[in-house]
Amino acid sequence: MPQEIELKLALAEDGPDRLSAQPLLSHSPERLALANTYFDTPRGELEAARMALRLRRTDAGWVQTLKTAGQSHGGLSRRGEWEWPVAGDSLDLTRLATLPPMAALPVDLLERLAPRFTTDFRRRRWLLDWQGSRIELALDEGEVRAGERRAAIRELELELKEGDPAALWQLAERLAESVPLRPANASKAARGAALLAGRWALPEGGEALALEARALAALDALDDSGDAAFLAEAQRAYARLAALDTADAPTQRLARRLAQALDNDWTTDAGRDALALARHLHG
Repeated sequence: MPQEIELKLALAEDGPDRLSAQPLLSHSPERLALANTYFDTPRGELEAARMALRLRRTDAGWVQTLKTAGQSHGGLSRRGEWEWPVAGDSLDLTRLATLPPMAALPVDLLERLAPRFTTDFRRRRWLLDWQGSRIELALDEGEVRAGERRAAIRELELELKEGDPAALWQLAERLAESVPLRPANASKAARGAALLAGRWALPEGGEALALEARALAALDALDDSGDAAFLAEAQRAYARLAALDTADAPTQRLARRLAQALDNDWTTDAGRDALALARHLHG
């Protein structure tokens, strides 16, 4: 199965400008304008199956992509991805039907697919040789649109092209020295679906991994909804993690600092702690 391995990071409002000033990114990036439409059935059957189907318009033409959710923890995701060029702004249902993830879905699902929401953003892309690995760094700025609702896109994706996944963490930690950022689990597709529904569900807490996932999901929901209740949920999740008897000392220490830091704007110190916690739990 074709697989994508990437680390997704949410940026503070001044994050893109501070990232652009990084010495590591002194060479000129590739610049792209990407307009994307996501498709699903009216009942959201692809979303329920943890899949995302997208048509993307680029300067070079149209591309169709199917992604499966795979695993996403602490911002690091491993997921199936199938991508191919298409002739225009209509789905290629014939090839889509042949892909392995579609085999488990109802046979009439293809006939019921319709546009659900869009994401439009500008991408700056760099290829870096880092710690013996090759990494694509993509900085996206734009918005998600679902009906009348809007949410800003301001994120950084580090995708492993060749080498060791540990290099993704190392590069993120280097960038976090001067750029306020944090791990983010929510894909653009998941953000669009939540925005369309006007509902942001949080995973249940429990042990360390689940509590960290709940905190990150609450921060993602805060960014897109503006509802301060999600900030309180993130604080509670980190505080519960800090007090968890089964958590080790580094986890408790980092979670305690994050619970306290969330009283203020997101800072580089908080970003380094969030990355360190994510890497400790998932790296």
